Amino acid sequence: QALQDWLRVEGIQSAYIAPGKPWQNGANESLNGKFRDECLDAEWFPTRREARVVVESWRRHYNEERPHSSLGYQTPSEFAQAATPTGTAAA
Repeated sequence: QALQDWLRVEGIQSAYIAPGKPWQNGANESLNGKFRDECLDAEWFPTRREARVVVESWRRHYNEERPHSSLGYQTPSEFAQAATPTGTAAA
């Protein structure tokens, strides 16, 4: 319930997919799979702090250093920056 309350406060509408039909949300399912395979399954986290550090490192690499073929071999950060009217990434 806390998540639904937060979504409502932030004005975010959640979308549900049918059980067993991951292709209905392919981009997110792809990200979840990469995150699981490359980060969660590849590491052992003895503490929450270590988990935060490793996950943040993976997130930065994924968004700021790793080119994505679906974005014309740009990083998501480069793609977002190019997509904004002023050429600067939104906060």
